[in-house]
Amino acid sequence: MSRIREALSATGLPAGDLHDLPSSAKRFTTARSIGSRSRAPRGHAASRPSRGGGPLNVAVHRVSQGSGVSMLTDAELDAVAHLGAAAGVEVSLFARPNAGWTTGATAYTTAGAAHAPAVRGQDQLVAVLEDAVRAAKHGIRSVLLADVGAVLAFAMLRDAGVLPAEMQAKVSVMLPVANAATARVLEQLGASTLNLPPDLSLAQIAAIRAAVDLPIDFYVEAPDSLGGFVRHHEIPALIRVAAPVYVKFGLKNAPDIYPSGSHTEATAVALSRERVRRARLGMELLARAEGEFRMSDLPASGWRCPSLPGVRSSGHEAKSSTDAAPRSWLYVTSGACRTSLTCCPDCRRRRAAPRPRTAGR
Repeated sequence: MSRIREALSATGLPAGDLHDLPSSAKRFTTARSIGSRSRAPRGHAASRPSRGGGPLNVAVHRVSQGSGVSMLTDAELDAVAHLGAAAGVEVSLFARPNAGWTTGATAYTTAGAAHAPAVRGQDQLVAVLEDAVRAAKHGIRSVLLADVGAVLAFAMLRDAGVLPAEMQAKVSVMLPVANAATARVLEQLGASTLNLPPDLSLAQIAAIRAAVDLPIDFYVEAPDSLGGFVRHHEIPALIRVAAPVYVKFGLKNAPDIYPSGSHTEATAVALSRERVRRARLGMELLARAEGEFRMSDLPASGWRCPSLPGVRSSGHEAKSSTDAAPRSWLYVTSGACRTSLTCCPDCRRRRAAPRPRTAGR
């Protein structure tokens, strides 16, 4: 095995999981912020991002919707894009269909459940890419993908100018990225961020971080369909080894409501509100941990906010850091509402929780 480990090292991949948990020196390019409580999204994802200081003081930077672009009408897509553009909030929509939503039998079997996120056949691939193109035409600049071939085809269309150059491909947690080699492949194919399986150890995550520069998404609370793990206490260590990292809050003991709609609206609102509360728990945990957490204003540079002619964000311009302290970003997701904050893990000063500000929509 030593020969294999040496060969892997020669290719730039880690020789094994990094059990010494080295601190990541990689960073996002700009600071992001936390702040106000968000309004919970409707079933069709047309939520109003809140940027002021509500009771939970959690700023919404991204609104995402897992039901998919095809489950939204043109008017709903316009509404979501307009809200995101006006507030300086990124909107990310799933590009579907997948095998688990159609008539293929394998995805419905016990052994074949792993096939459910796959794009089944070229006609489905065309439909997935059409979702991405349709989203882009309505101003959306971020889609979720759960298939390796879809990531490659997406990148090819982006390079060919069929999709905007700034359009990002967010790899879904449903596409398993469980080792450094897989992460390297997806980075080379054109992925923008990688959502790792929520059961990976910190040593396994550290090895993936050593292999790629892309931001990592990681559930510190996973939905039951992904294991139902609650790992809030690992947030400070996760930031240190995985930066730049998006720390995601799913919800244990919650129903799977995709595809969502008006028939599940009450449940979607309740779940989203609780996910934002979970995000507040993470913020307060970090405030008690060793490290300094800085705030920045919306919109933050680098976010793929909707692009609409004549719509200017009502938020403040993002401020870049002038100090030399190393930074990482924490990104907390609440399913359809996501937020982020900046962290200097090497700093030893404690930071008080952010002060409430006036609520807004």
